[in-house]
Amino acid sequence: MQTNLLPISASHVRGSIKIVSTLNESKQSNEPPLGGKIKRLVLTQEGRTKLNIYPDREFYAYPRFVTHVDDAFISTLTNLYRERLRPEMEILDLMSSWVSHLPSDVKYKKVVGHGLNAQELLKNPRLDCFVVKDLNQDQQFEFDNCSFDAVLCTVSVQYLQQPEKVFEEVLRVLRPGGVFIVSFSHRMFYEKAIRAWREGSGYSRLQLVVQYFQAIEGFTEAEVLRKLPNSQQNNMSSIGWMMRLFGWLSGLDPFYAVIAYRNFKPIHHP
Repeated sequence: MQTNLLPISASHVRGSIKIVSTLNESKQSNEPPLGGKIKRLVLTQEGRTKLNIYPDREFYAYPRFVTHVDDAFISTLTNLYRERLRPEMEILDLMSSWVSHLPSDVKYKKVVGHGLNAQELLKNPRLDCFVVKDLNQDQQFEFDNCSFDAVLCTVSVQYLQQPEKVFEEVLRVLRPGGVFIVSFSHRMFYEKAIRAWREGSGYSRLQLVVQYFQAIEGFTEAEVLRKLPNSQQNNMSSIGWMMRLFGWLSGLDPFYAVIAYRNFKPIHHP
């Protein structure tokens, strides 16, 4: 099965040619799905709802060349990638944008991006190619089974309305021993985050992502990482909380990550 990628004219990109596809059609394959299945649904119907009910493609129609987390968060995430990812890996950067936060001095075998805005993805220098797809409309990719060694999802898991199906699809495209790293902070586009996320705390959101992994047969036990800035403890007022929520205070972004592997954790991983 080949992924339906459409080439872009070289005149539209700088450096290496990028590739884009809308991937509107579900994958077609006679092969049986590899890996697990959804054991249970984590979210209620109410928990999946958003304040902004219009299609996500409309919300992300215009590029946002901004950084959604602070430098401390980015540094922590980049160091995590340096520890868990190896140069020979083929990586899927799920729900990506114009930056991927991968170590700048490491060249990976292949990095495939996914997102909702082609302009942002075209600007991302780490991507070898990319696809444009709304995962809240269609959770299936046209990638072959066992296509990637790692899947990354950075500060975006809060927007998934069908996380169980997305995590099931991630398991399918991961190779045995492949890693799925989900990282997030407290910031969000509030009107586009699902209700279960909006109404939660840092701890409850961690547990929610852990449950997403647990709901899929085939992932190893989820590993939880958390790094809270000391200054956050000194500003717990309602005003301070709102300022942090919308990113108006710098240097205060907590770091959360949940990590699991397909079938087993390789012994060369820390």
